Amino acid sequence: MSADELAFLTIAEAGRLIAQRSLSPVELVKALIARAEVLEPQLHAYLRPTFDAALENARRAEGEIMSSGAGGPLHGIPYGLKDVVDAAGLPTTGQSRVYADRVASEDAHVTARLRAAGAILLGKLTTHEGAHGGPSFDLAWPPARNPWNTEHFTGGSSSGSGAAVAAGLMPFAIGSDTGGSVRNPAGFCGLVGLKPTSGLVSRRGVMPNSFSLDHVGPLTWTVEDCAIALQAMAGHDPRDPASAAAAPPDYRAPLTGDIRGLRVGVLRHLFEEEGAASPATVKALEEAFGVFRHLGARLEDVRIRPSTAYNDVKIVIGESEIHAVHAQALRERPGDFGEDFLARILPAMLFRGADYVQAQRLRRMMMEEFDRIYERFDVLVTAAPSLAPRLDAYRPVQFWRKTTSLVTPFNIPTGPALAQCIGFHQGFPLSMQVAGRPFDEATVLRVAYAFERATDWRSARPYLDPHAPPPVTPSVTDPEPSSLTTGEEDALRGLSRAAGLDLSDRAFRHLCSAAPYAQAMVERLQVPVPLEQEPAYQLG
Repeated sequence: MSADELAFLTIAEAGRLIAQRSLSPVELVKALIARAEVLEPQLHAYLRPTFDAALENARRAEGEIMSSGAGGPLHGIPYGLKDVVDAAGLPTTGQSRVYADRVASEDAHVTARLRAAGAILLGKLTTHEGAHGGPSFDLAWPPARNPWNTEHFTGGSSSGSGAAVAAGLMPFAIGSDTGGSVRNPAGFCGLVGLKPTSGLVSRRGVMPNSFSLDHVGPLTWTVEDCAIALQAMAGHDPRDPASAAAAPPDYRAPLTGDIRGLRVGVLRHLFEEEGAASPATVKALEEAFGVFRHLGARLEDVRIRPSTAYNDVKIVIGESEIHAVHAQALRERPGDFGEDFLARILPAMLFRGADYVQAQRLRRMMMEEFDRIYERFDVLVTAAPSLAPRLDAYRPVQFWRKTTSLVTPFNIPTGPALAQCIGFHQGFPLSMQVAGRPFDEATVLRVAYAFERATDWRSARPYLDPHAPPPVTPSVTDPEPSSLTTGEEDALRGLSRAAGLDLSDRAFRHLCSAAPYAQAMVERLQVPVPLEQEPAYQLG
């Protein structure tokens, strides 16, 4: 096989060839290492390659397969880990100077399961600092680049995972999703990316972002590959208090292409009224809905709350929790964090305990609303992030200024949500989400697979010129001007000092820029709730 043919093998294809002894894991790993060595200067997908260990493990896998046969579809298959997931003996830094010396003493649960399945770790992959924020231009490690056009964003925070799989550096990668961080890069890079049900895949050994909202999920080229990866990743972990004690079903069994009679709810308002989707995205979605109808599914428009409501709840919960996770480091080493991370996390000091509880109570109400919707529909579909923006257009305050989201509404309920490619426009992927009821990944995968099999979008791959020069990292932009009065800035400075934070002038200016947007979120949360309304402290 040619080098490109090896690089673009799916998990399923490579697994069959390896099981037939027509392909050596050593040959595959060597080809992917060679490709990475040529293309990595353009992509920055890797934070820490482990190529020597990968070759050693490939030789071991080859010996096992030659003597006893393949132990499963991942035996001998290479993959990568977002650098928030532990692998024993390797640093887990979250791409932060603050945690540069943090070395894992044991595998994360998901890493251990993949190792037991025979998968071969190629290395740790680029992320956004702390699996949070956006691309940082002031860290020692440059941000990952989109293989479809390296001047553009991969999406985050599983940025290296998205770049690596799309560029053919590995058949699959592991990411994490707290507010869209698997589905964002899947959408922008033209991949399949799954946020599994809360508790289906253990979070143990994964650097926390938000204890209430964190998920670990795969990024792959095809839906079948997603099912294969999920099968190995899913399973009860008694050492994770949020892990579900449920045996996962066979996720490949429903991949028949048959979706006749399935009820599909179309969340049209998220992309037509709120998300300001491009005409190309809307056209691709309508064509996708036509495919579903042709396959026998029953489609009906349905509405949920405006995405702003879910976004507010997610950010108040998530930012409160990640601020608590890093509170000590923020007090002791604020200058070692990147500006983008600080610009996102610092405004959480404006959230009170009552705001956090209100957000959790609203989350429970939203979860129950989704449960009622799923009594009428088997899955929900809407747009996913598409048409990756330029990397140099990014500004830290965008996180706080933006009030709508295509992905965040599916982080509030606990069920699965999958992003997949539905076309291209001017060389960039267009994507759709398929979401389902908790622990019904099988139906989500069934629907996504039926669409994928009925279309030809998996035949296109990005082209990267091996002789192209490394891209230039954009310069760090100044904080946005503050709209606060002098008195309000003085009060914010006092609040920072009371929290034990010694902020640089630039960090404080980022805080001042975002503060009005954070306060507006708190104000929007102040809606009546029943006196007895419970918070979402139980995720089942």
